[in-house]
Amino acid sequence: MSYDRIKLEKLKDKVMTAQEAVQFIEHDMVVGASGFTKAGDSKAVLAELAERAKHETIKVTLMTGASLGHDTDGKLAAAGALKKRMPFQVDRTLRNKINSGEVLFIDQHLSESAELLHNKNLPPVDIAIIEVAYIDRDGSLVPTTSVGNSATFAELADKVIIEINTAIPMNIYGIHDIYKAEDYPYRNVIPIVAPWNKIGRRTIPVDPDKIVGIVFTNLKDSPADIAEPDEKTTAIASHILAFFENEVLLGHLTDRLLPLQAGIGKVANAVLMGFKESNFYDLTMFSEVLQDSTFDLIDSGKLSFASASSITVSSECYERVFGNLDKYRDKIVLRPQNISNTPGLIRRLGIIAINTAIEFDIYGNVNSTHIGGTKIMNGIGGSGDFARNSYLSIFVTQASSKENAISHVLPMVSHVDHNEHDVDILVTDVGLADLRGLAPRERAQKIIDNCVHPDYREELQSYFDRACARGGHTPHLLEEAFSWHIRLNETGSMKKA
Repeated sequence: MSYDRIKLEKLKDKVMTAQEAVQFIEHDMVVGASGFTKAGDSKAVLAELAERAKHETIKVTLMTGASLGHDTDGKLAAAGALKKRMPFQVDRTLRNKINSGEVLFIDQHLSESAELLHNKNLPPVDIAIIEVAYIDRDGSLVPTTSVGNSATFAELADKVIIEINTAIPMNIYGIHDIYKAEDYPYRNVIPIVAPWNKIGRRTIPVDPDKIVGIVFTNLKDSPADIAEPDEKTTAIASHILAFFENEVLLGHLTDRLLPLQAGIGKVANAVLMGFKESNFYDLTMFSEVLQDSTFDLIDSGKLSFASASSITVSSECYERVFGNLDKYRDKIVLRPQNISNTPGLIRRLGIIAINTAIEFDIYGNVNSTHIGGTKIMNGIGGSGDFARNSYLSIFVTQASSKENAISHVLPMVSHVDHNEHDVDILVTDVGLADLRGLAPRERAQKIIDNCVHPDYREELQSYFDRACARGGHTPHLLEEAFSWHIRLNETGSMKKA
């Protein structure tokens, strides 16, 4: 055991095994666990909870920052250990349990979970499980690769279990900025006016008397799934970069742009990687997750600073970053997610937000969470926090998929996460539609002309023309609005026979 990672002497007798620590968790408890997009998550106690649930009836409500790694969500779901889950997930097994109704899921804006807990609009947290690099002399916690909702869980939980991960170097100390906004009605301005402003403390405060167990682990985060840019993602990236270049020519932006936010995944990585060969420089990020592309841009000299709530990278990038942490120390910061995603800061900093859609319709409504309108995919994540409040709200998706059997541009989306009022730019591999300043009928024509796969353009134009003939501010043929989804379910393709 690396007892030197427990710098408060009286806590050293709290060290125990994961099997012992999990006994503090009881049936029907609310559990708050660290972790944000596979980073900084519980790697021992929650896994042991899944094992325990195989042999006894124990179901919990699990709250985290975002998704967990190491198949933890899947193991918990398969063992029947989950009653309710929030606010985000990406696991196939858990997803199936949610869609079958076996696990209840609350899909929240990532900025809201901590707020709802502090405002007592959610059940109180019975026990928190938080991964740290070490415990400081005052009993405060040095987080690992994410902050997420850990600070809120540490403050509000009745009991706390600590996982000390010795795979994380202790010199991670200093990259976190832990700030807690005041409770209502006494909340003050959050004094961040640039991504690099640090306004809080370096550690998470916690009452040491609440710590009931300390478990040692030595396991790296699950690596991010990084896909090389393909023809479609490269096309999407080129459309966005061309748009930015034109905004600079028009005097709307400078070559430094404004702070960037990008969702996770291969499209976001492809877009950010496109900046390496661009004329833009001295870029900054105010986002949720630092991905491979973030550190590639830092290494290339294009990106000067990045703020987020977690670091989620591939195995190669993980070794590069944590083997040279001092190189990146003054260029990154990790914050609680109710700070990284807070609407007021997004609006103040003028964020350029780039997020992924499952589908969008001819008026600019975006579905980013549900397949066929009913089955959850992952969750809204932070895309809503940024879409509503950013300087530019950009959503991207491929124009079609499954050998063009599915169009991702439709008469009407089957589920709305981001309505037309919160969407500025839509991009597919076919092209880009700038919807700013356009009325609904203008938006529809712009989207049809610029974003739709050629196999579907004629039919979508026909739908729009016939809807316009019927009339309305936002013309629709309600009897046909979901016909493409129905056709897909019945024939396996959205195309007319």
